[in-house]
Amino acid sequence: MRKKILIVEDEEAISNLIKLNLTIANYETEQVYDGEKALELIEKDNFDLILMDVMIPKVDGFTIMKRIRFREIPVIFLTAKKSVEDKVMGLRLGAEDYIVKPFETIELLARIETVLRRFGKSDDILTFRDITIYMKKHIVKKGNQIVDLTKKEYELLCILVQNENIALSRGTLLEKVWSYDFEGESRTVDMHIRALRKKLDLHAHIKTVYKVGYRLER
Repeated sequence: MRKKILIVEDEEAISNLIKLNLTIANYETEQVYDGEKALELIEKDNFDLILMDVMIPKVDGFTIMKRIRFREIPVIFLTAKKSVEDKVMGLRLGAEDYIVKPFETIELLARIETVLRRFGKSDDILTFRDITIYMKKHIVKKGNQIVDLTKKEYELLCILVQNENIALSRGTLLEKVWSYDFEGESRTVDMHIRALRKKLDLHAHIKTVYKVGYRLER
């Protein structure tokens, strides 16, 4: 699954250049140009990393950092501010790194890889919108709240997230989650899908595929 990065940069040309290079490097990206929009998007979506300019309109980067620290999303500040005091401020607020403009693309990509690796944003963590699945710990969070799932609900959720936008038949889900293939038990899948929709508010995102099964969509 591609890592998703939020670019918070008010200079459109710089933002577009960053997006282009991240896309080439196989990252998924979202762009916003002011602090209010950044906070709004962070609230409703799930990101593996945030690249954030400090001096942005409406809400500055340092203030955003203070508001989102509890979400445990790694942040790399991008800024033209070169003073040691500003750098120390950013790091003390919890940023993982601090890059001064102008910078080389190869340096930015290297730092992103390092931060993602250090922060543990690897294949043992799955994300979908505001849902985070910590596979090693068997913990599911919606926003900042832990959601209690049964073992089979948890395994079914993992399969759906790992196969986002792919239609999965009931038979396939039975085989992967329950380790058997028995058509008469398809109601078991339906029951667990209903539970996931309710517990994680996924009614609009787990789609029923007529005469096939289910598909998870954003």
